Amino acid sequence: MSEEWVEVLVTCDPLEAEMVKDLLESGEIPVVIRSSKVSPYPVNIGKMGEIRLLVPEVCRTLAEKVIRGEEDE
Repeated sequence: MSEEWVEVLVTCDPLEAEMVKDLLESGEIPVVIRSSKVSPYPVNIGKMGEIRLLVPEVCRTLAEKVIRGEEDE
């Protein structure tokens, strides 16, 4: 049985992507980063610069709360 992964964040900033990934992983939420960037070309225009963070569907609500800073509520 394969697990469904859903997008919880889209950014063009690799530092932001890594920081959010670390934040989610510190809460034991599995995260996968997907990027459309082509390595030799540092293009950050439109869809070419997008970085997407994905989490398992079952973790979506918690991940979205953590990203918004609402995890303690």
